[in-house]
Parts: sequence; structure tokens; C-alpha cells
Amino acid sequence: MSPIALLSVSDKTGLIPLAKALVNELGFTIISSGGTAKLIESENLPVTRVADYTGFPEILEGRVKTLNPKIHGGILARRDKQSHLDDLDKQNINPIDLVVVNLYPFEKTISKENVSWEEAIENIDIGGPTMIRAAAKNHQDVLVVTDPSQYSNLIDAYKSKKITTELRRNYSQKAFEHTAIYDQTISKWIANKNTKKKAYWLQSLPLKQELRYGENPHQKASWYGEPGKGWSGANQLQGKELSTNNLLDLEAALSTLREFGYENTISSPSYQKAVVVIKHTNPCGVAIGESPYLALKRALDGDRVSAFGGIIAINCPVDEAAAKELENIFIECVIAPYFDNNAKEILSKKKNLRLLELKAESIQKADKNHIRSILGGLLVQDLDEPNVDQTEWENVTKLIPTEEEINDLSFAWKIVKHIRSNAIAVASNLQSLGIGAGQMNRVGSAKLALEAAGNKAKGAVLASDGFFPFDDTVKMAADYGISSIIQPGGSIRDTDSINACNELGIKMVLTGKRHFLH
Repeated sequence: MSPIALLSVSDKTGLIPLAKALVNELGFTIISSGGTAKLIESENLPVTRVADYTGFPEILEGRVKTLNPKIHGGILARRDKQSHLDDLDKQNINPIDLVVVNLYPFEKTISKENVSWEEAIENIDIGGPTMIRAAAKNHQDVLVVTDPSQYSNLIDAYKSKKITTELRRNYSQKAFEHTAIYDQTISKWIANKNTKKKAYWLQSLPLKQELRYGENPHQKASWYGEPGKGWSGANQLQGKELSTNNLLDLEAALSTLREFGYENTISSPSYQKAVVVIKHTNPCGVAIGESPYLALKRALDGDRVSAFGGIIAINCPVDEAAAKELENIFIECVIAPYFDNNAKEILSKKKNLRLLELKAESIQKADKNHIRSILGGLLVQDLDEPNVDQTEWENVTKLIPTEEEINDLSFAWKIVKHIRSNAIAVASNLQSLGIGAGQMNRVGSAKLALEAAGNKAKGAVLASDGFFPFDDTVKMAADYGISSIIQPGGSIRDTDSINACNELGIKMVLTGKRHFLH
């Protein structure tokens, strides 16, 4: 008896070459149904319809086609068990040797705008996953194929008689991954339609690439990401392969940059052009400028020492002038929505420099969840999205900030959100002057930021991601000439800090919202 292949695919890529090879070169008999059978028949290839094979018609508008003992008995029967073979013989069931199935396009269906509940539900495949799971379970006797990319390897393996145990297990694993992802997509969609709290965190991300190593060479690392979403949608124009640390820094850079908007076209953005320089996930230079070059120069001037070996993110197209500014400094990566041809030519001389174009569309498609691992679990929280609402601010000192100071306070407040707590940012004229990050006490961070700013701190503003437990930071800020301070407030000693500001001629604004970043 010739071997039997059951073919039922929604994605018909490569179907006809596969069917021709199975019939003409390998001697298979094909069983199929629906559109798959119709396409095979159109090529004058012999195919037996499922309904003709089972003797049972398709019913319920196609909901029941392959859910039949003649199909599942043929898939699940173990060839090494005589009792199974006897059962097949008694019921006139032929063993099925190959199952090629992929599923109704549920994800494509729900991606359509305003898709109805009814349409989505009707695109939940039942027979397909059942056949896949049955074949994957009985993989020692049945090969299961779920992806057109496997077809060529499948035919080669048959022709060379290399249908090994390893191949069968690999195909089985891929099959169970296929159905698991499918079920996860359905479950997630239904959960999003319901208001009930999720009992499980379900997420499936394909492997994008194996990284050379993790944060250190002795650590293994892999990058998983949804195609076209977030960093998986970035186009690397040149440079070395991205590392784990590059990706962590790039994420920090983009998170900060998004506070100032992000352009998606070659035309100049209507908002201000901004540049962020990141070192070890902390911003060390942030600035706004009238052109990409001016924004870049001002951001670098914020702390050129720390910028060495860092990551730069730019929210607008990179032109020739900006590229020339980048030409003579050592940096690891530059990300922007676009690099013009002159910029690409200039930066192409820096062979190891990683250039990435990331469109706003890829950013917008990404999930708005911040996920971090802990031992044995995950923490999932909302992103601390850009959302500066000055109507919630409260002026608490006798002196009120000027319009220029308010602009600088807003700028510094956006930056301090993205500095590891305890966090202090000193800024003036929409340029960062000093950053204090990750110290065990707030006054320590303030000291670092103010010392970095030096004489430029006179007349500048200071932002703190958390409240001041004492008035010592205010007094230190006064010593450096800080004009205005912005902080969340909420300390039982807020009055001490406010009184100190009044005595020292400093303005203070309370936001009522903190921005810890751990």
C-alpha cells in the first residue's frame, strides 16, 4: 500500500510543488478537503476528498470535516502495537503517514479594524489543531508539518531516506509550538475583550536571534521578539551584531526620547528635535535643538566624557551636519527614524558603528507592558508612558517660576523619569547639565548632578524623581545657584524643603507624581 499524506492548509504557499513531489516522486496518496483539495485538483493531481475517504459529509457549514475516526485512527495508531493494527483492520482504516496542516488565520482576522466577535470566533480552527496534536503525539510513526518553510527539508529527507528520530521529534516540537501559539493568541484576544483579570500571563515570541552572549561573556543570551514590532522592526544599516547590552541601552534611549516625540517621515517634525545619549541605561546627555546637528551637539556637550562608548537616539532624520558631529567620537549605536544618503556615506567609514532605523509604526505596534523577570516569575506593569500634565503641578513657594523656567522644569522632569533612582537631573535652556543616578541616598545623587553641572548650574533647574526626605538637597542646590526645583512631594517634611526654598530664593513645584526607576 502506498503511503498516505493528509494535506489541509490555510496558507497555501508551496502547496503545489509539495503535492507534486509527494505524488510524482515519492508515491504518496493524498487525502485533502476544502480549498486545499480544490487547488490540488486544479493541477490535475490525484487527490481523495476527506468526505469520500470517511464516507461522512462535511457538516455544520464546514465546522466538522476531519473530526472522524477514519482520520484520527489513521493518525494515532501505533505501528509497533499489534492491537492498534488489528483495530485499524477491523474498522477498514488506513494508517496515515504524513500530516501537513496549518491553521485558519485567526491572528490575521483579529488584526482587521472593527472585526466582529462572530467573525473572529468562526476563524478559530478546531479540526486543524486536533490533527496536528494527534500527529505530533504519534510522531514516531507520523510526520507532522505545520510550516511551508519545512517542505523542502521534508522532501529532501524522504528522498535521501533520512527520516530520523531526531527529525520526527523536531517536527513534533514545532507542531506543538504551532498549536500553543495559536491557542495563546485566541485566549489573549478573548481576555482583552473581557474585563476579568487574567489568571495567567500568556505570551509567545519567536526567536529573533541568538546573541553572542549576555551582559557578560560567560552568560548565554537569546533575543525573542514579534516581527515588525518594537526593536524587531528596526533596520540595522551597518555595524557589528547587536549585543545584549546594546539592546538594553537602546531601550533606555528610546524610552527617554519618546518623551519628546518621534518622527516617522523624511520631512522635518513639527515638534522640537531631540537627542538622548545613554550610558549603562542612564541618560548622560539630553537636549533639544533647532536642527539635528544642534540637538546632537548640545546633548553631547552635556557630558562628553560619559558619552564615550555610549548609545545615541535621535527623534528626527539624521542629516550630513549631524553625521559629521558623530564622525569623530566613539559610540556604539545610533538610532533614528531615518538617515539621509549623505549621513549614511559619512558614517559608513565607521564600520563597527551600528546604525539603526526605527520607524514610529514599529514603536506603536509594540505592547505597552513593562516585563521583568524575577526568580521563578515575572513582574508585569504598565509602561511609564510620556504624560506630563502641568495642570496637576502645584507652585508651593513664594516665588513662582517664569515661563522659561517652567519649560526647563518640564524638560528636566521628562529626563528624570528615565534615570535610575535615586535620580536627579540638572538642566537649563532645554539641555541637561548634570545627571545623578542610582545612589543609595538622594543627596548623593544631587551632589553628582550638581558637580557635573558645575558653574553652569547657576540659574538652572533641578528635578528629583522622588520627594526630599530632608532639606539638605535644597540647601546644596542653593549653593550651586539653582533657580527652580521640581519634585513629587509627599514627604512628611515637605514643609522643611519648602521653607528652605523660600529662605534661599528658590522656586519649587510639586507634581504629585513620582517616577522611580529600578
